[in-house]
Amino acid sequence: MSIVSNAPSKKMSVVVPTNGPAPPTALYIGHIPHGFFEEEMKGFFSQFGTLKRLRIARSKKTGKSKHYGFLEFENPEVAKIVADEINNYKLMENLLRVHLIPPERVHPKLWKGSNRGFQLRNWCEMERRRHNKEKTIEEHNKLVKRIVSKDKKRREMLKKAGIEYEFPEFVGIHQAPKKIKFAQD
Repeated sequence: MSIVSNAPSKKMSVVVPTNGPAPPTALYIGHIPHGFFEEEMKGFFSQFGTLKRLRIARSKKTGKSKHYGFLEFENPEVAKIVADEINNYKLMENLLRVHLIPPERVHPKLWKGSNRGFQLRNWCEMERRRHNKEKTIEEHNKLVKRIVSKDKKRREMLKKAGIEYEFPEFVGIHQAPKKIKFAQD
């Protein structure tokens, strides 16, 4: 309950002033070799300190790694030590590139999806369902109108070119068949 009757009832977040910009705790990791995925990275980097978040960039289509990722530690000193020590570290014939990311450069959507693993989608099945689904009457009418207009343009182009050629016309939009109900005797 608030002391003033017109005061908002929500609690306000208290911002503690600091003596400068917040120390960076996020790391960019580049040149990640194949086989060094989320679980392996958690095991490797947890020896330095507690990990807050980890995200590897992956292809939406195939789910394969794009060979770079982001890592965040709880402690900024640990993040700095890891950036200094692991940069140019040779791992599986690749030199890892590790850099600190300043807090102002960290995008709000950088950690999107870091708390859940990648789920591979069956794109063939999704496309098959989309293609094979029954079209509504509006979709069918739109399709037929497009075909009729293309047919009309094709005939005009042949006329302009001076070619007299007759080919069967595309049958236009059909009316929906009327359902006739017969009275039962």
